[in-house]
Amino acid sequence: MEVKRVLLRDYTTLAVGGPAELWQVDHPDELPEATAAPYRVLGNGSNLLVSDAGVSERVIKLAGRFLEGDLAGWVGAGSLLPLWVQEAARQGLSGLEPLLGIPASVGGAVRMNAGTRFGSIADALAEVEYFHQGRLFRKAPEEIGFGYRQSGLPQGAIVTRVRFDLKRAPREVIASRMAAVDAARKRQPKRKSAGCAFKNPDHDAAGRLIDQAGFKGFRVGRAAVSEEHANFIVNLGGATAREIWRLVQAIRAKLPLELEWEVWGVIDP
Repeated sequence: MEVKRVLLRDYTTLAVGGPAELWQVDHPDELPEATAAPYRVLGNGSNLLVSDAGVSERVIKLAGRFLEGDLAGWVGAGSLLPLWVQEAARQGLSGLEPLLGIPASVGGAVRMNAGTRFGSIADALAEVEYFHQGRLFRKAPEEIGFGYRQSGLPQGAIVTRVRFDLKRAPREVIASRMAAVDAARKRQPKRKSAGCAFKNPDHDAAGRLIDQAGFKGFRVGRAAVSEEHANFIVNLGGATAREIWRLVQAIRAKLPLELEWEVWGVIDP
């Protein structure tokens, strides 16, 4: 286990965030010590807006044993989801195609039930192992409960590894499904972002509503609504968490309904 002071902007896809004490945990036996004080868990940093002031709690990042895995057995929660999407396709295993392009760790994806309009990670799970209050638990997805971009995991639970429920399929069928997902994601911006900023309301799309309200390209400091997809807030270079949050509030103030914030993290008041 390694402990060091870092700037979290170097660990998030949005490139925003102040100082924190990072606890890199390499083995499940180290989790009791790492969680002995207030903590937060950092996956691949792809769905976070972190305060410019940083985080006062310990920030736990899974490494070592948590990066290992095998699709025939358990997959470590610290490993990157995109690697397993590609590996499943290579092996002719179907079930992860809807997750193509999601830059998350496996554990982070499970925690928020990451997905696309083609499906979510909960659809491909057989079992989840997690650490909570000093113990390891293993549960089937139906025991945990999953919803739209949310899971029923206990507060403070740390996903340690998962088993996927994948089916054999012809490689050309898998490739066709992945091509359809990839085509739908082409409009997503290439600039630094945290992914979709808002959850889609019932029977509508957040991006369409934001675009209709005239926000494409709208800026607060170095934060902007993407010109390519209005449900992405991008960092033009040097944006602060406060600028991003002011942009979120400006969008909400103009829309006829309050969109629910999809990005998880610590936000300046």
